Amino acid sequence: MSKPAASVKILDILKPDFVLLDLKSAVKKDMLAEMTDYLMDKESDEIKSEVVGALLDREKLGSTGIGSGVAVPHAKSSRVSQIMCALGISKKGIEFEALDQAPVYLIFLLVAPPNSQSEHLNILARIVRLLKDRVFRQALREAKSKEEVLRLIAAEDV
Repeated sequence: MSKPAASVKILDILKPDFVLLDLKSAVKKDMLAEMTDYLMDKESDEIKSEVVGALLDREKLGSTGIGSGVAVPHAKSSRVSQIMCALGISKKGIEFEALDQAPVYLIFLLVAPPNSQSEHLNILARIVRLLKDRVFRQALREAKSKEEVLRLIAAEDV
């Protein structure tokens, strides 16, 4: 019997290499490209460009900047075979057209294959639930290492 989607945790898909402690980009499009470049580092520029295009297409439907300095850009792409996740932290803040119009500092980026609806929605819900906590958001923003970020997430994503 396969594992139920509800049991998937953030750290099942967020790997240490995909935690970016100091994003350089100042605007949404550049940040999506920067994070996709890390997330899909072994892929061709053509594939990365397609994924960034899918993320930007999703943003046209409405900003995934959910407020309180948080964004959860996500898209489906046939270029990935499993759900992938990256976390970016911006020290300066990114202009993201968030719902509250405030800069974004914490970005969870998800890319999923077209057939992963349940897992994709489950992970989105888990991320949003964690990021509602102001103290947790602040702790992530102040984390000094990837290991600290992963420990914080592991402690809360139960």
